[in-house]
Amino acid sequence: MTAEATTAPTSRTTWARRVTDGVEPKNVIIAVCLLIGALRYGWAGLGWAVFAALFAAVIPTLFIQRGIRKGTLEDRHVGHRQRRLTVIPFIMGSVAVSFAVMILADAPRDLTAMVAAMFASLVPILVITVWWKVSVHTAVAGGAVACLGIALGPLWLLLYPLVAVIGWSRVALRDHTTAQTIVGAVVGALTAGLTFWVAR
Repeated sequence: MTAEATTAPTSRTTWARRVTDGVEPKNVIIAVCLLIGALRYGWAGLGWAVFAALFAAVIPTLFIQRGIRKGTLEDRHVGHRQRRLTVIPFIMGSVAVSFAVMILADAPRDLTAMVAAMFASLVPILVITVWWKVSVHTAVAGGAVACLGIALGPLWLLLYPLVAVIGWSRVALRDHTTAQTIVGAVVGALTAGLTFWVAR
């Protein structure tokens, strides 16, 4: 019984870490941009998807990695709530730059709407983060599924159980409470979904 009690949490934590790292926000953003770009607009859309992902996922990741090297950030998921108040505005600025370029260059409408949805969802996340550590993982995943459902059809909404799995991983690792993951998922889905629907 002692052995089982010792190994079970270890196995649970290992799987939770794999989910948290494998379906982290940058990976979800890149995947959704590429899916919408390729399936809606072909090769041209794929090119714009790469551009959007560069500013919404790659550049923010490089910023976080730089912070880790300098010692101002502790990990890739920015577990410290107050330090997120520096990271989130940087991401918003990066996303805003890509949105401006895409508007001026007349990029495909759904991809421009996707970038607008990313920016919009970061606003309530930033506000909530001032006093509470809401889950960015579930916010991004919830918003991504909502946008996929609107852009590509309701069958994509069947991916929502994956959002719950991501939430479980965050709670299992004690990075968030259950409430923080649920609020993140709801805020992400509503804000990103509504913005995407209006902007497209």
